Amino acid sequence: MAAGYFSVKNGAKTIILEKNDKLGRKMYITGKGRCNLTNDAMIEEFLNEVPRNPKFLYSALSLLSPQDTIRLITDFGCPVKIERGRRAFPVSDKASDVTKAWKTALADAGCQVSLDSEVTAVSINESGKYIITTRNCDYITTCLIIATGGLSYPATGSTGDGYRFAEEFSIPLKPRLPSLIPLLTSDPWTGTLQGLSLKNVRLTASLKGHIFYTQLGEMLFTHDGVSGPLIIELSSHLDIPLPNLLNVSIDLKPGLTIEQLDQRLIREITSAGRKRLKTVLDTLLPQRLAEIFPKILSIDPDLPANQLTTELRQSICRLLKSFPIHICGTHPIAEAVVTRGGVDVRMIDPKTMSIR
Repeated sequence: MAAGYFSVKNGAKTIILEKNDKLGRKMYITGKGRCNLTNDAMIEEFLNEVPRNPKFLYSALSLLSPQDTIRLITDFGCPVKIERGRRAFPVSDKASDVTKAWKTALADAGCQVSLDSEVTAVSINESGKYIITTRNCDYITTCLIIATGGLSYPATGSTGDGYRFAEEFSIPLKPRLPSLIPLLTSDPWTGTLQGLSLKNVRLTASLKGHIFYTQLGEMLFTHDGVSGPLIIELSSHLDIPLPNLLNVSIDLKPGLTIEQLDQRLIREITSAGRKRLKTVLDTLLPQRLAEIFPKILSIDPDLPANQLTTELRQSICRLLKSFPIHICGTHPIAEAVVTRGGVDVRMIDPKTMSIR
């Protein structure tokens, strides 16, 4: 929609060939149906959050900054609000209003839209013009913009068509991998924690002893692994297939040092008397997570608290500050928020996004 709008605004006779029965299908699921448009950060800050090759986006963001995007959508008649973390949403909290605004803008600009027009092939004729074949008819044009998305959420139309077209033009592709995606774990207890959300914890990932990700926030246990904002963000920093010697851990009490935590545990044990260890752990952790601790440390959960040795107490403190989760894979690419890889950007001019 953006490509079509700016194309016609720059004087080109333009038609959008949309494979779906309506425009902006994927926008309806962004931001949990609210459409997280952009982030109201300055360009340099924005680029700092791009995990790989942020320089490639510099020209694009210089031409259309996050603030420009916000103004554009507002000018289209869809007011925008800024929420926590400077995330930009439509005031109405409806993704459909953003799509409606784009549709109106396209119509006002004079851009044609052809729905249910799936492109099946793209080629070049003898005079150097593009032949675009759809199930209904062919189009011949001097210029072609391919904006098909990746392989994520194929139900919205992102079925990798653009990669097929690129291959037809011998444009090199990199492996298509999932990114921003829930992760799988090999820990046998994961399923027992399904649905448990942890807030204000610190997630840290290291490789060969070098920390490459650490962040405070929220995460969630699933039936086969972990998800939530921290995990989704971590996934964008991981190489796939997952490297050996990857260590991921959770600091369950980031506001306390290990010494402060030890002192608190001593107080809990002193007041607990002969109460069982699992009762003491219930004061520090959600119940289901507290039940896991003794198993990991091979401690009897029914051990009277006042019989806990200094060594075992310190082991509990260390586990509270560094609770390991063993990542063994990701969910399928169809469940990823974005597709990583695809067209090799060395083949793309970052100032125009055209093939070199």
